[in-house]
Amino acid sequence: MNSCELTAAITAAANSIACCLGNDDIALLSAVLVQLGDTLAVIAAQRALTNDQSGSCAEKAK
Repeated sequence: MNSCELTAAITAAANSIACCLGNDDIALLSAVLVQLGDTLAVIAAQRALTNDQSGSCAEKAK
């Protein structure tokens, strides 16, 4: 999937979700997804700084 297809898919998903939810639920879901994205960005940055590409979650699952 290229970048244009990815953004089109994200837009379609957002429109589909918006049709099913009220404004308050859309705002809450948006905030939750922003926090999820920010947290994942922090994890990726921390792993890059420590050269840890394995992640501790995979080790715990074994």
